[in-house]
Amino acid sequence: MRAAVLQLNSQGMSSTKLYNYIRVAHKKNVKILLIGEYVLNPFFNELKTMSISMIEEQANHQIKILKELSSTYDMTIVAPLIIVDKKEVYKTTAKFAPSSTSYYNQQILINYAHWNEEKFFANEMSALQTPMIFKINGFKFAIMNGFELHFDELFATLSKKNIDCVLVPSVSTFESFDRWKALISTRAFTHNCYVLRANRIGEYQDKDFNWKFYGDSVLASPDGEILEHLGNTEELMIVDMSHAEVIHARRAWGFKEAINKRYKE
Repeated sequence: MRAAVLQLNSQGMSSTKLYNYIRVAHKKNVKILLIGEYVLNPFFNELKTMSISMIEEQANHQIKILKELSSTYDMTIVAPLIIVDKKEVYKTTAKFAPSSTSYYNQQILINYAHWNEEKFFANEMSALQTPMIFKINGFKFAIMNGFELHFDELFATLSKKNIDCVLVPSVSTFESFDRWKALISTRAFTHNCYVLRANRIGEYQDKDFNWKFYGDSVLASPDGEILEHLGNTEELMIVDMSHAEVIHARRAWGFKEAINKRYKE
């Protein structure tokens, strides 16, 4: 399975770079492309100063463009978006396939004093559900937003789904790259699946913080090794993943087998 991560700053209403990079990815036979959080929309703190109508206009514009790109280049595009429904603002991740579009509303939102998405967005707070799962040419993906990667309970919903790769769009900052690499490697290893993470770049300055989004998008293997990673600049990372490698890791380490033996019906 050939995939790509597009590591960008916030693009606003501009689509030029999306067109250019997706054309390149198409020529390289990429089947799925992942974009980081707050790339197609302004950062969270900027959204708080925008009108609902402006947020909705921007979302509708990006949805139209991504549908067109997916269909034109026969590529699945996974992209976080801020959308509006009945005057309420939601944080979601959209999957644009050539013939369909699906949405996964983030289930666990960050809720710190300086960064409280839970308070701002209208995403429902309820019992955890299985994240979006889909297949491309038999290769099984799940989507889990960056903050959600911290929670064992959410991974438990995937335990029997035999996922080949977890797609993680993120917006990590404050020099947290070592912690994130450790988390991603651990999740990939203990669940014996690939973890492909797209993190945005750029800066946002407010009166209290300078938010530096450092990139460092990565691919971790089913054995927990970092196979590929980007720096802190605008880049397109193309990676290859193998279902056979996932199966090999599961057989070699036997984690799923150890659990399955204890829960046979």
